[in-house]
Amino acid sequence: MTSAATASTSSRLPDRRTAVVTGAGGPAGIGRVTAQVLAESGWAVALVDINADGLSAVEAELRGAGHEDLLAVTADIASESSVNEAFDRIDGALPPVVGLVNLAGIACPTPLHECDLKEFERVMAVNVTGSFLMLRAAAARMIPQGVGRIVNTSSITAFDGGGTFSKGVYATAKAAVIGMCRGGARELGPFGITVNVLAPGPIDTEIMGGRLTDERKASMSEGIPLGRVGQPEEIAATVAFLLSDGGGYLNGSTIQIDGGKHMH
Repeated sequence: MTSAATASTSSRLPDRRTAVVTGAGGPAGIGRVTAQVLAESGWAVALVDINADGLSAVEAELRGAGHEDLLAVTADIASESSVNEAFDRIDGALPPVVGLVNLAGIACPTPLHECDLKEFERVMAVNVTGSFLMLRAAAARMIPQGVGRIVNTSSITAFDGGGTFSKGVYATAKAAVIGMCRGGARELGPFGITVNVLAPGPIDTEIMGGRLTDERKASMSEGIPLGRVGQPEEIAATVAFLLSDGGGYLNGSTIQIDGGKHMH
């Protein structure tokens, strides 16, 4: 196995490399757009989602655009066996895994004091346990290579305790993802692996109970200096930079993509 001391001095990305993108099956999600941007940047892409039909549609769209180094894998990221099986399939079909983008997540509009244990555990399982299982499996493949890029996804709700749709349960899960990022950055950094976390503000996706109407966009834009919600393409562009050679010295960072809503 590559030693930490050796890996930290040779962190250039290999020419042939795979990025695993979770949450890639949503027709209007950040994962779909991120997969497209990474494919255009020269990555082989493993599309991972629990939504098999959505994955098939995204895979067909990307292949129609001329991208061939793809693999669609239906998986439940909250299941250890499902994650292990997914990575086994990726190992056998694509170049070595060098990038991981954890975008899969579920929202929760229930206040903490009204949430039953089953719902709380499901939100934690997908947002926290899923991110952990994917990180652990990816890191096991990155460490011998001495290079890797991991991006997890939090939310500005981790800072303010809840938003216009999701409440305290979601904020709890997303705050835990930030702690996971910092622990991963400290522990994996010596192996040439960066771990960063995105904290988006309101983004025009389906996670907040369906596509945003103009009225909801206007309401969510209040208090944002730029006066609008974000677009999936803006998240994808940030991910692409974090997975690039140019992003190789960003590690343990929480990157707010919120139009200036939170400044601290």
